[in-house]
Amino acid sequence: MARRIDVTGAGGVRLAAWEFGDPPKKDPADDRSEAMIPAQSARGTAGETGGEPGGEPSGENGAGTGPPSPERTTGVLLLHGLMGRASHWASTARWLSERHRAVALDQRGHGQSEKPPKAAFTREAYVEDAEAALEQLGLGPAVLVGHAMGALTAWQLAAKRPDLVSGLIICDMRASALGAASQREWADWFESWPAPFATLADVRKWFGEDDPWVERPNPARGEFYAEVMQESPDGWRPVFEPEQMLKSRETWVYDAHWEELTQVRCPTLVVRGLDGELGRAEAQEMVRVLPRGEYAEVAHAGHLVHYDQPEGWRTAIEPFLDGVLAR
Repeated sequence: MARRIDVTGAGGVRLAAWEFGDPPKKDPADDRSEAMIPAQSARGTAGETGGEPGGEPSGENGAGTGPPSPERTTGVLLLHGLMGRASHWASTARWLSERHRAVALDQRGHGQSEKPPKAAFTREAYVEDAEAALEQLGLGPAVLVGHAMGALTAWQLAAKRPDLVSGLIICDMRASALGAASQREWADWFESWPAPFATLADVRKWFGEDDPWVERPNPARGEFYAEVMQESPDGWRPVFEPEQMLKSRETWVYDAHWEELTQVRCPTLVVRGLDGELGRAEAQEMVRVLPRGEYAEVAHAGHLVHYDQPEGWRTAIEPFLDGVLAR
Protein backbone atom coordinates (compact mmCIF):
# COMPACT_ATOMS: atom_id res chain seq x y z
CA MET A 1 0.00 0.00 0.00
CA ALA A 2 1.18 3.50 -0.81
CA ARG A 3 -0.13 6.63 0.90
CA ARG A 4 -0.41 9.78 -1.19
CA ILE A 5 0.00 13.23 0.35
CA ASP A 6 -0.68 16.30 -1.77
CA VAL A 7 1.81 19.16 -1.68
CA THR A 8 1.59 22.62 -3.23
CA GLY A 9 4.77 23.48 -5.08
CA ALA A 10 6.17 26.65 -6.62
CA GLY A 11 3.62 28.63 -8.60
CA GLY A 12 0.78 26.58 -7.11
CA VAL A 13 1.68 23.39 -8.99
CA ARG A 14 0.09 20.38 -7.27
CA LEU A 15 2.60 17.68 -6.39
CA ALA A 16 2.08 14.09 -5.25
CA ALA A 17 4.24 12.83 -2.38
CA TRP A 18 4.20 9.16 -1.39
CA GLU A 19 4.88 7.04 1.66
CA PHE A 20 5.52 3.34 1.04
CA GLY A 21 5.12 0.75 3.78
CA ASP A 22 4.09 1.18 7.38
CA PRO A 23 5.12 4.24 9.39
CA PRO A 24 8.02 3.70 11.82
CA LYS A 25 7.07 2.27 15.20
CA LYS A 26 7.13 4.68 18.11
CA ASP A 27 10.03 4.26 20.50
CA PRO A 28 8.42 3.57 23.91
CA ALA A 29 11.45 5.08 25.60
CA ASP A 30 10.69 8.45 24.06
CA ASP A 31 8.47 9.94 26.74
CA ARG A 32 8.81 13.38 25.24
CA SER A 33 6.72 12.67 22.17
CA GLU A 34 3.35 13.09 23.88
CA ALA A 35 4.23 16.62 24.89
CA MET A 36 5.37 17.72 21.46
CA ILE A 37 3.23 19.59 18.96
CA PRO A 38 3.79 18.89 15.25
CA ALA A 39 5.45 21.76 13.45
CA GLN A 40 3.18 23.95 11.32
CA SER A 41 4.23 24.74 7.78
CA ALA A 42 4.74 28.28 6.65
CA ARG A 43 3.56 27.21 3.20
CA GLY A 44 0.34 25.45 4.07
CA THR A 45 -0.87 22.01 5.04
CA ALA A 46 -0.35 18.94 2.92
CA GLY A 47 -3.49 16.99 2.11
CA GLU A 48 -3.47 13.21 2.44
CA THR A 49 -5.26 10.46 0.57
CA GLY A 50 -4.70 6.77 0.07
CA GLY A 51 -3.77 5.37 -3.30
CA GLU A 52 -1.13 3.89 -5.51
CA PRO A 53 1.47 5.87 -7.45
CA GLY A 54 0.54 4.03 -10.62
CA GLY A 55 -3.20 4.74 -10.29
CA GLU A 56 -5.73 7.21 -9.01
CA PRO A 57 -5.89 8.23 -5.33
CA SER A 58 -8.51 6.44 -3.25
CA GLY A 59 -10.12 7.15 0.06
CA GLU A 60 -9.22 3.80 1.58
CA ASN A 61 -6.32 2.29 3.50
CA GLY A 62 -4.52 5.48 4.36
CA ALA A 63 -6.82 8.45 4.27
CA GLY A 64 -7.21 10.10 7.63
CA THR A 65 -4.57 8.04 9.42
CA GLY A 66 -1.99 10.80 9.13
CA PRO A 67 1.77 10.48 8.94
CA PRO A 68 3.81 9.88 12.06
CA SER A 69 4.66 13.03 13.98
CA PRO A 70 7.86 14.44 12.49
CA GLU A 71 9.41 14.88 15.93
CA ARG A 72 9.27 11.15 16.55
CA THR A 73 11.32 10.13 13.53
CA THR A 74 13.95 11.51 11.20
CA GLY A 75 12.67 12.57 7.80
CA VAL A 76 14.08 11.34 4.49
CA LEU A 77 12.99 12.92 1.20
CA LEU A 78 13.64 10.87 -1.95
CA LEU A 79 13.94 12.73 -5.28
CA HIS A 80 13.87 10.78 -8.56
CA GLY A 81 15.72 11.72 -11.73
CA LEU A 82 14.51 13.05 -15.06
CA MET A 83 11.63 10.91 -16.42
CA GLY A 84 11.44 9.03 -13.11
CA ARG A 85 8.67 8.84 -10.54
CA ALA A 86 8.30 8.36 -6.81
CA SER A 87 7.53 4.64 -7.15
CA HIS A 88 11.07 4.04 -8.42
CA TRP A 89 12.08 4.59 -4.78
CA ALA A 90 9.54 2.12 -3.36
CA SER A 91 12.01 -0.57 -2.28
CA THR A 92 14.35 1.99 -0.70
CA ALA A 93 11.47 3.78 1.02
CA ARG A 94 10.12 0.53 2.48
CA TRP A 95 13.29 -0.39 4.33
CA LEU A 96 13.86 3.21 5.35
CA SER A 97 10.33 3.41 6.76
CA GLU A 98 11.16 0.74 9.33
CA ARG A 99 13.05 3.41 11.27
CA HIS A 100 12.41 6.76 9.60
CA ARG A 101 9.71 8.75 7.87
CA ALA A 102 10.59 8.29 4.21
CA VAL A 103 8.69 10.25 1.57
CA ALA A 104 9.22 10.09 -2.18
CA LEU A 105 8.12 13.04 -4.31
CA ASP A 106 6.72 12.98 -7.83
CA GLN A 107 8.44 16.10 -9.11
CA ARG A 108 6.62 18.56 -11.36
CA GLY A 109 5.91 17.12 -14.78
CA HIS A 110 6.45 13.58 -13.50
CA GLY A 111 4.34 10.74 -12.10
CA GLN A 112 1.02 11.94 -10.69
CA SER A 113 2.14 15.50 -10.10
CA GLU A 114 0.73 18.24 -12.30
CA LYS A 115 2.13 18.89 -15.76
CA PRO A 116 0.82 22.36 -16.64
CA PRO A 117 1.81 23.35 -20.19
CA LYS A 118 2.91 26.82 -19.06
CA ALA A 119 4.54 25.83 -15.76
CA ALA A 120 8.14 26.73 -15.05
CA PHE A 121 10.60 23.87 -15.39
CA THR A 122 13.55 25.83 -14.07
CA ARG A 123 16.10 24.79 -11.47
CA GLU A 124 14.56 27.31 -9.10
CA ALA A 125 11.10 25.75 -9.48
CA TYR A 126 12.35 22.23 -8.79
CA VAL A 127 14.31 23.38 -5.74
CA GLU A 128 11.35 25.37 -4.39
CA ASP A 129 9.11 22.32 -4.86
CA ALA A 130 11.43 20.17 -2.71
CA GLU A 131 11.68 22.97 -0.16
CA ALA A 132 7.88 23.20 -0.02
CA ALA A 133 7.59 19.43 0.43
CA LEU A 134 9.98 19.47 3.40
CA GLU A 135 8.10 22.31 5.05
CA GLN A 136 4.54 21.18 4.34
CA LEU A 137 5.26 17.59 5.38
CA GLY A 138 7.19 18.63 8.48
CA LEU A 139 10.18 16.55 7.42
CA GLY A 140 13.01 19.01 8.00
CA PRO A 141 15.75 18.90 8.91
CA ALA A 142 15.83 15.81 6.70
CA VAL A 143 18.22 13.64 4.77
CA LEU A 144 17.83 14.22 1.03
CA VAL A 145 18.43 11.28 -1.31
CA GLY A 146 18.54 12.22 -4.97
CA HIS A 147 19.16 10.35 -8.20
CA ALA A 148 20.50 12.22 -11.26
CA MET A 149 18.42 15.41 -11.69
CA GLY A 150 16.93 14.79 -8.25
CA ALA A 151 20.45 14.76 -6.80
CA LEU A 152 21.18 18.17 -8.33
CA THR A 153 17.94 19.49 -6.85
CA ALA A 154 18.95 18.04 -3.49
CA TRP A 155 22.40 19.61 -3.35
CA GLN A 156 21.08 22.96 -4.59
CA LEU A 157 18.47 22.91 -1.81
CA ALA A 158 21.08 21.87 0.75
CA ALA A 159 23.18 24.87 -0.26
CA LYS A 160 20.18 27.21 -0.15
CA ARG A 161 18.50 25.96 3.05
CA PRO A 162 21.02 24.25 5.34
CA ASP A 163 18.47 24.49 8.15
CA LEU A 164 16.24 22.01 6.30
CA VAL A 165 18.90 19.44 5.35
CA SER A 166 20.82 17.26 7.82
CA GLY A 167 22.42 14.94 5.27
CA LEU A 168 22.64 14.35 1.54
CA ILE A 169 23.10 11.37 -0.79
CA ILE A 170 24.01 12.15 -4.40
CA CYS A 171 23.42 9.23 -6.75
CA ASP A 172 25.07 9.23 -10.19
CA MET A 173 24.82 12.93 -11.05
CA ARG A 174 27.64 14.88 -12.65
CA ALA A 175 28.69 18.35 -11.51
CA SER A 176 30.33 19.21 -14.84
CA ALA A 177 28.55 20.97 -17.70
CA LEU A 178 27.32 18.51 -20.34
CA GLY A 179 26.89 21.01 -23.17
CA ALA A 180 24.75 21.58 -26.25
CA ALA A 181 25.74 18.32 -27.95
CA SER A 182 24.32 16.36 -25.04
CA GLN A 183 21.01 18.21 -25.28
CA ARG A 184 20.78 17.52 -29.01
CA GLU A 185 21.47 13.84 -28.40
CA TRP A 186 18.60 13.70 -25.94
CA ALA A 187 16.21 15.43 -28.33
CA ASP A 188 17.15 12.92 -31.04
CA TRP A 189 16.76 10.04 -28.58
CA PHE A 190 13.19 11.05 -27.71
CA GLU A 191 12.42 11.21 -31.44
CA SER A 192 13.70 7.65 -31.84
CA TRP A 193 11.19 6.14 -29.43
CA PRO A 194 8.75 3.85 -31.29
CA ALA A 195 5.83 5.26 -29.30
CA PRO A 196 3.08 4.43 -28.82
CA PHE A 197 4.14 0.96 -27.73
CA ALA A 198 1.63 -1.80 -28.43
CA THR A 199 2.23 -3.57 -25.10
CA LEU A 200 4.24 -3.18 -21.90
CA ALA A 201 6.30 -6.15 -23.07
CA ASP A 202 7.31 -4.01 -26.05
CA VAL A 203 8.29 -1.21 -23.68
CA ARG A 204 10.48 -3.57 -21.66
CA LYS A 205 12.11 -5.02 -24.75
CA TRP A 206 12.88 -1.70 -26.43
CA PHE A 207 14.33 0.04 -23.39
CA GLY A 208 15.99 -3.11 -22.09
CA GLU A 209 17.43 -4.43 -25.36
CA ASP A 210 16.66 -2.54 -28.60
CA ASP A 211 17.35 1.06 -27.59
CA PRO A 212 20.61 2.12 -29.32
CA TRP A 213 21.78 3.54 -25.97
CA VAL A 214 21.74 0.04 -24.46
CA GLU A 215 25.15 -1.62 -24.72
CA ARG A 216 23.97 -5.01 -23.46
CA PRO A 217 20.57 -6.40 -22.39
CA ASN A 218 19.38 -4.72 -19.20
CA PRO A 219 16.03 -6.02 -17.91
CA ALA A 220 16.07 -3.58 -14.98
CA ARG A 221 16.18 -0.67 -17.40
CA GLY A 222 13.22 -2.11 -19.26
CA GLU A 223 11.24 -2.37 -16.03
CA PHE A 224 12.26 1.17 -15.05
CA TYR A 225 10.71 2.61 -18.22
CA ALA A 226 7.67 0.33 -18.10
CA GLU A 227 6.89 1.98 -14.78
CA VAL A 228 6.63 5.42 -16.38
CA MET A 229 4.18 4.36 -19.10
CA GLN A 230 0.41 4.67 -19.14
CA GLU A 231 -2.14 3.12 -21.46
CA SER A 232 -3.78 5.43 -23.99
CA PRO A 233 -6.30 4.69 -26.75
CA ASP A 234 -3.52 4.02 -29.27
CA GLY A 235 -1.10 2.15 -26.99
CA TRP A 236 1.38 2.84 -24.19
CA ARG A 237 2.90 6.31 -23.85
CA PRO A 238 5.01 7.99 -21.15
CA VAL A 239 3.25 9.68 -18.24
CA PHE A 240 5.41 12.74 -18.90
CA GLU A 241 5.69 15.09 -21.88
CA PRO A 242 9.09 14.72 -23.59
CA GLU A 243 9.08 18.45 -24.36
CA GLN A 244 8.84 19.23 -20.66
CA MET A 245 11.69 16.84 -19.94
CA LEU A 246 13.89 18.65 -22.46
CA LYS A 247 12.90 22.01 -20.92
CA SER A 248 13.83 20.68 -17.49
CA ARG A 249 17.14 19.35 -18.73
CA GLU A 250 18.22 22.47 -20.60
CA THR A 251 18.24 24.42 -17.34
CA TRP A 252 21.27 22.51 -16.07
CA VAL A 253 23.22 20.90 -18.93
CA TYR A 254 24.93 24.11 -20.07
CA ASP A 255 26.34 24.98 -16.64
CA ALA A 256 28.70 23.36 -14.15
CA HIS A 257 27.53 23.02 -10.55
CA TRP A 258 30.76 22.77 -8.60
CA GLU A 259 30.31 26.04 -6.72
CA GLU A 260 27.02 24.88 -5.24
CA LEU A 261 28.71 21.72 -3.99
CA THR A 262 31.19 23.85 -2.02
CA GLN A 263 28.22 25.47 -0.25
CA VAL A 264 26.79 22.18 1.07
CA ARG A 265 27.69 22.00 4.76
CA CYS A 266 26.00 18.78 5.79
CA PRO A 267 27.53 15.27 5.53
CA THR A 268 27.25 14.13 1.91
CA LEU A 269 27.71 10.75 0.26
CA VAL A 270 28.48 10.59 -3.47
CA VAL A 271 27.43 7.22 -4.93
CA ARG A 272 28.09 5.95 -8.43
CA GLY A 273 27.40 2.76 -10.32
CA LEU A 274 30.56 1.29 -11.80
CA ASP A 275 28.90 1.39 -15.23
CA GLY A 276 27.01 4.64 -14.63
CA GLU A 277 27.29 8.11 -16.12
CA LEU A 278 29.33 9.58 -13.26
CA GLY A 279 32.97 8.58 -13.67
CA ARG A 280 35.19 7.70 -10.73
CA ALA A 281 37.54 10.67 -11.19
CA GLU A 282 34.70 13.20 -11.28
CA ALA A 283 32.94 11.55 -8.35
CA GLN A 284 36.08 11.68 -6.24
CA GLU A 285 36.63 15.33 -7.20
CA MET A 286 33.06 16.05 -6.05
CA VAL A 287 33.92 14.41 -2.72
CA ARG A 288 37.05 16.55 -2.46
CA VAL A 289 35.10 19.76 -3.16
CA LEU A 290 32.34 18.96 -0.68
CA PRO A 291 33.19 20.19 2.83
CA ARG A 292 32.03 16.89 4.36
CA GLY A 293 32.02 14.52 1.41
CA GLU A 294 32.28 10.71 1.35
CA TYR A 295 32.42 8.25 -1.54
CA ALA A 296 30.80 4.91 -2.38
CA GLU A 297 30.33 2.84 -5.50
CA VAL A 298 28.06 -0.05 -6.41
CA ALA A 299 29.34 -2.94 -8.50
CA HIS A 300 27.35 -4.27 -11.47
CA ALA A 301 25.21 -1.11 -11.49
CA GLY A 302 24.65 1.40 -14.27
CA HIS A 303 23.06 4.84 -14.06
CA LEU A 304 19.93 3.46 -12.37
CA VAL A 305 21.93 2.38 -9.33
CA HIS A 306 19.09 1.93 -6.83
CA TYR A 307 16.99 0.14 -9.44
CA ASP A 308 19.75 -2.01 -10.97
CA GLN A 309 21.20 -3.27 -7.69
CA PRO A 310 18.85 -2.56 -4.75
CA GLU A 311 20.83 -4.69 -2.29
CA GLY A 312 24.16 -3.20 -3.32
CA TRP A 313 22.61 0.25 -3.10
CA ARG A 314 21.39 -0.40 0.43
CA THR A 315 24.80 -1.74 1.47
CA ALA A 316 26.44 1.40 0.10
CA ILE A 317 24.19 3.98 1.76
CA GLU A 318 22.94 2.42 5.01
CA PRO A 319 26.14 2.95 7.05
CA PHE A 320 26.23 6.60 5.96
CA LEU A 321 22.59 7.07 6.90
CA ASP A 322 23.12 5.43 10.27
CA GLY A 323 26.01 7.79 10.95
CA VAL A 324 24.10 10.91 9.94
CA LEU A 325 20.92 9.98 11.74
CA ALA A 326 22.83 9.08 14.92
CA ARG A 327 24.21 12.60 15.22
